[in-house]
Amino acid sequence: MRIPVGRHRPRLDSAWWRGTAALLAGALPALAFPAPSLWWFAYVALVPWLLLIRSAPGARRAALDGWLGGTGFMIAVHHWLMPSLNVFIVVLAALLGLLWAPWGVLVRSTLGGRPRAARALAAIAVVPSGWLMVELVRSWQGLGGPWGLLGASQWEVTPALRLMSVGGVWLVSLLVVAVNTAVALGVVLPHVRSAAVSALVVCALITGAAWMWAPHTERDGRLRVAVVQPGVIEDGDARFARSEALTRSLAGRHVNLVVWGESSVGQDLAARPDLAARIATLSQDVHADILVNVDARRSDKPGIFKSSVLVGPGGPTGQRYDKMRLVPFGEYIPARSLLGWATSVGKAADEDRRRGTAPVVMTLPDGVHVGPLVCFESAFPDMSRHLVRMGAQLLIAQSSTSSFQDTWAPAQHASLAALRAAETGRPMVHATLTGISAVYGPDGERIGERLGTSASTAAVYDVPLARGATLYVRLGDWAVYTALAVVAAFCAAEGARALRRPARRPPAPPARTAHGSPAHPVR
Repeated sequence: MRIPVGRHRPRLDSAWWRGTAALLAGALPALAFPAPSLWWFAYVALVPWLLLIRSAPGARRAALDGWLGGTGFMIAVHHWLMPSLNVFIVVLAALLGLLWAPWGVLVRSTLGGRPRAARALAAIAVVPSGWLMVELVRSWQGLGGPWGLLGASQWEVTPALRLMSVGGVWLVSLLVVAVNTAVALGVVLPHVRSAAVSALVVCALITGAAWMWAPHTERDGRLRVAVVQPGVIEDGDARFARSEALTRSLAGRHVNLVVWGESSVGQDLAARPDLAARIATLSQDVHADILVNVDARRSDKPGIFKSSVLVGPGGPTGQRYDKMRLVPFGEYIPARSLLGWATSVGKAADEDRRRGTAPVVMTLPDGVHVGPLVCFESAFPDMSRHLVRMGAQLLIAQSSTSSFQDTWAPAQHASLAALRAAETGRPMVHATLTGISAVYGPDGERIGERLGTSASTAAVYDVPLARGATLYVRLGDWAVYTALAVVAAFCAAEGARALRRPARRPPAPPARTAHGSPAHPVR
């Protein structure tokens, strides 16, 4: 006779606790970004998440841990959007978190069990490469863009900025995740601790080599740039008047360029020649061109555009850049026919802005070439790199974070200019309506004081110009292609190993007698 064997039922609360742990572990890296700016924490912030995924009983659970952790990461990094998107931010985070599900499987495959030293070293290359693939996919503007790239947390660390001049923010992301992976291996697997320490030494050597031998750009003159930040003023006419008064105060300070923030002009200058004349008069008073930003319905084209417009003593110079990459939900709604309901639960765009078609490099009267970007576009490494290859000597981002004044968003946004400056070897001005405004030199170092969110003022900066090209400008996203090759090689090796593994034959059924009963005696 058979004795029934009781089945062990997994506790429901253990699954919930594990899911909660994954959400919280994924959120930890957000503390490395501004405003907390615990940059050092980025090098160990992923360790709890990695160890949790490593302990997953199967690939399905590892994928779930990756998804939940990715959801927690996206919510934490974008939590300041909650007042605008409300519950919709959770939906978006869950959708984007799915990108980390394959990464979870990859982590368990490389770190699970008791890997040998060779496999542990391979994991230190494969896990960061898989992470970078996630960052690459979610950096597409339709999925929200490259906000919260892990390497961006190192914006104030000089060695990391030097590394960005070699391989962009992508290379720093690889380094940060590689250190996390090595630490995780060293914590739980003593037999590969020597290999993990060796990997950490290699990471330090790579960073040191970039510090000493990466080519520097050469300083080539200076430009006096004034940033006009009117502060939080809801009425468009009053905001324009305040910007006008602040600009007039710059007379006699020998500036070469005055920069206003995003949406500083609420009417099309072609349709409002009186506004154009007022800005031209200001240009005459301060003896410098003024770069304004127009957020208005165009008179020559259908729709609303956000445009950087250069105005001189004689009026608009004809040099204009229309914003190309728009903020999802803030400036347009992707697949509006399906997701248009987002306007009913948050502050999503009621009408889609129109896109520009090409980047523009503007020329100032003294011959300096300026590359403008608008707000969200400063997050994209390829846009600033392309402007420098077009000849831009100064990068400018015109921004406005007035909807998020009391959140981490202004500090995070301002920090992006340091990354773009370090990557391209060109100074960058981050000018906002309401703060934080900041200026960074060709190496990514900050110049002068930042203008905080409570400031309503005009500040002048002596900005050093530079010539020459960084390796990142010359070689582009080679770190991304290298990571892609590493992941492809690992998947190919795993596939080949699976094919070589002998197939397991199912156990033969027990022999039976002529009456159909088992041949072996019943116990």
